[in-house]
Amino acid sequence: MAVKKMAVIGEGRMGSGIVQHIASCGIAVVMDGISDQSVAKALDGIRASYARNVDKGRMTQAQMDQALANITTTSKLEDAADSEFIIECVFEDAELKTGIFAQLNKICPETTIFASNTSAIPISTLANGCGRPDRLVGTHFFNPAHVMKLVEIVRGFKTSDQTLDAAKQLIAQLGKVGVVVSDTPGFLVNRLMHAFRNEAMICLQEGVATMEDIDTAVELGLGHPMGPFALNDFSGLDIGLSAATTLYENFKDPKWRPNLMVKKLVEAGDLGRKTGKGWYDYTSGKKELRKDIHF
Repeated sequence: MAVKKMAVIGEGRMGSGIVQHIASCGIAVVMDGISDQSVAKALDGIRASYARNVDKGRMTQAQMDQALANITTTSKLEDAADSEFIIECVFEDAELKTGIFAQLNKICPETTIFASNTSAIPISTLANGCGRPDRLVGTHFFNPAHVMKLVEIVRGFKTSDQTLDAAKQLIAQLGKVGVVVSDTPGFLVNRLMHAFRNEAMICLQEGVATMEDIDTAVELGLGHPMGPFALNDFSGLDIGLSAATTLYENFKDPKWRPNLMVKKLVEAGDLGRKTGKGWYDYTSGKKELRKDIHF
């Protein structure tokens, strides 16, 4: 049965991207955020994205208006209580995520399915204390969520067959391609990506090539749309560091140890495009090599 009402908890880049896509698929969706101001800002971003699609002929003005009408914004978790399917999309912190699910468990009907957009934290970890581990599943979208086709569907240790099937049906309803992966730290794509990214950082530290040349080589030699450093800036260095830390803490394997250069950048507040600086400098409005530090 098709889902008619959803909620997304989290109004950041990933959360708002998921909301944008859900709404454009004709599903009513509640976007819950930290404050009325933050969700209003996120909605403005969605509106601007829709407007660009109208300008480029990808959707009509009528379709844009209908999609926006499908979105309700709130800063009160209770407003998401009557949703059939709720996707949590907050920062990569297991305690924070688990706390949200515990609150939702108290206010939502038993039929509501919970999903997490976590990129690395095991679903079984988040199921502890959520109150309904059989109805919790992972739905890991990729950035930008309204564009990327893939969604990793993660089955936790106690996720029921019915919940897994419901997640598969929802992802198909959203026009995405779902792949079912086991509940291991980092799942599939992030394990592959972080292994690749770590090797790129090692090559930079060893002087094999400059950061810019590594990115160029990966784009032109391997056909990636972005090199590993540019991609890290796009997705957020803090998000990548959190995922790498989760991998290392779970596997205790030195190959997953977070890179020291990334840790220094995050500690300095240079998180990538969203702060203006990361591996590259974006303060001029375009990507440039940084002149204030040397890698």
